[in-house]
Amino acid sequence: MAVQVPRRQLFVDGQWREPVLKKRIPIINPATEQIIGDIPAATSEDVEIAVASARRALSRNKGKDWASASGAVRAKYLRAIAAKITERKTEFAKLEAIDCGKPLDEAVWDMEDVAGCFEYYADLAEGLDLKQKAPVSLPLETFKSHVLKEPIGVVGLITPWNYPLLMAVWKVAPALAAGCAAILKPSELASVTCLELAEVCMEIGLPPGILNILTGLGHEAGAPLASHPNVDKIAFTGSNATGSKIMTAAAQIVKPVSLELGGKSPIIVFEDVDLDKAAEWTAFGCFWTNGQICSATSRLILHENIAKEFLDRLVKWVKNIKISDPFEEGCRLGPVVSAGQYEKILKFISIAKSEGATILSGGVRPKHLKKGFFLEPTIITDVTTSMQIWREEVFGPVLCVKTFSTEEEALELANDTPYGLASAVISNDLERCDRISKNIQAGIVWINCSQPCFCQAPWGGNKRSGFGRDLGEWGLDNFLRVKQVTQYVSNEPWGWYRPPSKL
Repeated sequence: MAVQVPRRQLFVDGQWREPVLKKRIPIINPATEQIIGDIPAATSEDVEIAVASARRALSRNKGKDWASASGAVRAKYLRAIAAKITERKTEFAKLEAIDCGKPLDEAVWDMEDVAGCFEYYADLAEGLDLKQKAPVSLPLETFKSHVLKEPIGVVGLITPWNYPLLMAVWKVAPALAAGCAAILKPSELASVTCLELAEVCMEIGLPPGILNILTGLGHEAGAPLASHPNVDKIAFTGSNATGSKIMTAAAQIVKPVSLELGGKSPIIVFEDVDLDKAAEWTAFGCFWTNGQICSATSRLILHENIAKEFLDRLVKWVKNIKISDPFEEGCRLGPVVSAGQYEKILKFISIAKSEGATILSGGVRPKHLKKGFFLEPTIITDVTTSMQIWREEVFGPVLCVKTFSTEEEALELANDTPYGLASAVISNDLERCDRISKNIQAGIVWINCSQPCFCQAPWGGNKRSGFGRDLGEWGLDNFLRVKQVTQYVSNEPWGWYRPPSKL
């Protein structure tokens, strides 16, 4: 299917702007390995211009145009963006599929979620007006107090390539709803739809400088954004290594950060399950989005009594997954995003074999696909807790398996990870599921499913998976400051000091 990738520039101060150094980065279609276009490569010079634009946007008309405008004013823009994305949903989905390799059906679903996210935060922006001056109950009648919620200011948003537009919008929509001005730096591996969001912002007349979009490499554009003294907060989704660098840079000027980092999430399958239902959720939890999900439930913790039968059934489900070009009808697994990522995943599989694990299924290029970064969904057994495949995030379609005999053992295995983003438990015993959900060390627990995500519910992790929450009201709070205002209301003098004698 011929999809034309528009040639865009950086989006700064409400208009297209060529990078100062005029550098560009090629776009490679991961299904064909062909160059299909390029994106502008921002550097520190462009970051300076974008930050200045965002600062001007917030102070324009003494803030009345955006930061101190009512939430209802901002909501109109968010709803207009949502309507445009809905209108162009199919076009956006095709661009996303050709850019990052995501099956077209998934990309369409993502675009629906993008529009829904803008709509949701439009509602919350309006609700913010009603929450202003919320009274605080005090123990002294001589004082009254209320709380104001104010935008943090200029925020830097650094986002990943696995959900290129959706995860950008998880940050953009609440930042704008809160009244911030934002600078978005999407991953250089998949930026096309984020640049199309810029086109939408121009079409609906978003005030200049409120959203700036800088594509480019992390060390050339992301790093100077994270360390910039006039950026008031950084919100980041990506790798632990980069998250640590961002924290270090932000710490120098005590800049707040929120981080959604990696995961090595467990899915516990007990012996009382329907094998086919559990097998499909297990496959979906790890192989959805080509296995490239921070929350992938990539450690299967399986009751020993059903292990053989369940794995036989799981292999049948996995072998039935259609692996193809993302545009083919019924595609359920496309290529991974890049050559670098492909080689990294193959190395993980090779090391697992060398450490003594068994490749039960997959782990190789599909025979019918000679080009593209395609990999059969992989199931690895005979895994020990010291193996790399058990401990480190692969970010690809690779599932590792361990068995257990007791609930206590299952929980211990589930928590045996430095990460704590997501988790899943599958069992017909709902009291057991409730016990697991209370004791598992993760920010998200799924019961009898894996990977559902709703913009109304908080998203984020514990331990090395980061801190702070995207989505829901928590996502809006990420971009708000709380200000206490307290007034002395008595007509009596305070009376702490003896008054000076009157002459």
